Amino acid sequence: MNLCLGASYKLLTRNCATVATITKPVIPSTIRTSQLFENKKILPFSSFLTDTHGRQHNYLRISLTERCNLRCQYCMPAGGVDLTKKEKLLTTCEIVKIASAFVDEGVDKIRLTGGEPSIRPDIVELVGALKKLDGLKTLAMTTNGLLLSRKLPALKEAGLNMLNISLDTLIPAKFEFITRRKGFEKVLQGIDVALEFGYSPLKLNCVVMRGLNEDELHNFVELTRDKDIDVRFIEYMPFEGNKWNDKKMVPYQEMLEIIRQKYPNLSRLEDAANDTSKAYQVPGYRGKIGFITSMSEHFCGSCNRLRLTADGNLKVCLFGNAETSLRDLLRDGASKEELINVVGQAVGRKKKQHAGMSNLPSMKNRPMILIGYPNGLLTGSFIATSSVRFYCTIKGDHQNNHDNYLDDPWTKYRETNASLLQTSSLFQVPTPSVNEPVHESSEAAIPSVSEQVQLTHVDHQGQARMIDVSDKAWTVRRARGRATVWIGPEAFRLVAENQIKKGDVLKVAEIAGISGGKLTSQLIPLCHPVALHQLRVHLSLDSLTHCVKVETEAVTRGPTGVEMEALTAASVASLTIIDMVKAVTKEAEIRNLHLVSKSGGIRGDFKRTNNDNVAFPY
Repeated sequence: MNLCLGASYKLLTRNCATVATITKPVIPSTIRTSQLFENKKILPFSSFLTDTHGRQHNYLRISLTERCNLRCQYCMPAGGVDLTKKEKLLTTCEIVKIASAFVDEGVDKIRLTGGEPSIRPDIVELVGALKKLDGLKTLAMTTNGLLLSRKLPALKEAGLNMLNISLDTLIPAKFEFITRRKGFEKVLQGIDVALEFGYSPLKLNCVVMRGLNEDELHNFVELTRDKDIDVRFIEYMPFEGNKWNDKKMVPYQEMLEIIRQKYPNLSRLEDAANDTSKAYQVPGYRGKIGFITSMSEHFCGSCNRLRLTADGNLKVCLFGNAETSLRDLLRDGASKEELINVVGQAVGRKKKQHAGMSNLPSMKNRPMILIGYPNGLLTGSFIATSSVRFYCTIKGDHQNNHDNYLDDPWTKYRETNASLLQTSSLFQVPTPSVNEPVHESSEAAIPSVSEQVQLTHVDHQGQARMIDVSDKAWTVRRARGRATVWIGPEAFRLVAENQIKKGDVLKVAEIAGISGGKLTSQLIPLCHPVALHQLRVHLSLDSLTHCVKVETEAVTRGPTGVEMEALTAASVASLTIIDMVKAVTKEAEIRNLHLVSKSGGIRGDFKRTNNDNVAFPY
C-alpha cells in the first residue's frame, strides 16, 4: 500500500502515525504530491508565515536525522546527547506532509540538514518526493561531504539543486584531529564531484575558531581562485553545552583584516535578498568568500528562516529555546488548517532579533546537532584535557562534564605532529613553543635532552630491541591504570541487576583482567616477563553515565616497571565487559584508557594530576 497517498488529510495522518514503527519508511518514486491535501489552494504568500515585524518566511530547514558519521570534538556537548527514540522522530511521510503544507503557504526553499542528512537510507527518494512539491524552487542540503562522491549523482537526478559542504580545515592531519575520523580525501572527492555536476556556486561552510584554524583563512580564499566556490566563514556561536569563551570567537572584522593583509584589493559585493552572508571577492578570482556574522553583526532584520527538528519541533529562531511540536499535531489527526494556524501563532511570537535576548552567552538552547545547521558549527565544549575523552558519542553519553578545558589544545597537537601537518607548502602551520603537558614528578624524573629524543626499545639503527635490565636496581614498583566502558542504559540496568545471561559481568571481567595482566609479556612483544607480587582489578558502576569504571594496580619487586601490566589488565577487563553485554548492545565503547600513576623506577615517580587516587575496597 502506498502510505503517502491518502485520500484525505486525516487518512494520511493516520497512516503516517502508523509508519513510526516501520524500520525503513520509503516514499515510492511515483509519489504524487498533489494528492497530499485535498482541495488545496496555493497562495502567493501566507499571512501565517509573516511575523509581526513584516518578515516573510519562505525558507524551511528540515533536520532529517540526529545521527552523524563523524565524531567531531566540537559538534556535540561535552556530555554527548541523548538521541531521540525512533518512534518520536518524524517519519518520511510526515516530513513530506509538513513540507507540503509549508510550500502551499509560500515556502519556496527547503534545506535538508542533520546530523548528517546523507546517511539517511531513503535520502534519494525523499529528495525526489520533496522536489515534486508545486511551488518549491530550491531544494538544498548541508553535508559533511563524506558520502557525496557516491550519493550525489542520484541526488542530483532526484532534484537536489543547491549544496553546502562543511569543512573547517584544509590540512588532512588537522581534519582527523577535529573529526576523530579519517575521510579528508573523501570530502575533497565530494567537492570535485559537486563541481563536475554543476553546483554553482558550491558553498563551503567554515567555522573559524581562534587557536584552531584562523591561520588557514588565506588558504580557503585561494580555493576560490579557479573554482566556482563560495567559502563562507562563520563566527563561533554559543549553544547549550558550550563553554562560552569569547576568546575563541574570531569576529568578522578581524577575519576581514587578516584576509586583506594578503588580498588588499578584496572587494565588497552586493548581497542577495535575505542572504546571511556578507559577500566579498578577490578581483580576478572565479569564486567568492562571505562572512556569516551571527554574533558581531546579526542579520535578524532580514531573517526568513524556520527550522524543523528531526523530532518534529518547529523553531522560529535559531537562538530561541521556544519550540512547537508539529509531530504531535499530525499524530493527533490535526487538519491542515489547524497545523497552519499553530505555525502562524509560533511565527507571530518571533522576536525582532536573537529571540529577544541580549545575553546570548547565558542562554539555554538544544545542542546544534539536534537543530540542524552547518555541520562544522561549534556546539559542544571544545577539547578537554586528558581526563576527558577526546570525542563525543552518537548515543546516550553524559560522562565527563568537566570545566578544565585547555585554551589552545591544537597548539599542543600541532607541535607534536608538525611533520604530519606540513604536508605541502600551501598548508604549512607555524609551530610556536608551548609548555610541556602538566604532571607531577620528582627531579629525577626529568630526563636529559639525549634521553628525551631516544626511544628505549629502538637501537641506533632504528631496529626494535628488548632492553637489558640486568644491571638495574631491584626496587618495589607500582603502577595504576584506569579505563571507562560505556554500555548504555539498558545494558547498565541488566549488569546492575546481574541479569546478563552470560553471568556476573563484574566478577568475570575482574578475573579476566587479572589473567590478562599476568600474560602481558606474551601480548606486548618487547615487555619483560615480570613476577607480579600483586595485581588488583576493581570495577564500579556509574549510574549517571551508564559506564563501568575499571581501575587496576600492579605491584612487583624487580628491575623493570609494571605500567603495561596495569594497562593490559584494564584493557582485558574492559574487553570482557563488552563481550558480556554485546547481546544487549553493539555500541559499547572503551574510553580514556590511561596510566594513572607509577612509582619505583630510576626516572622517578609519575602521577597524573587530573586523576583521583585509585581507591580499592580491599
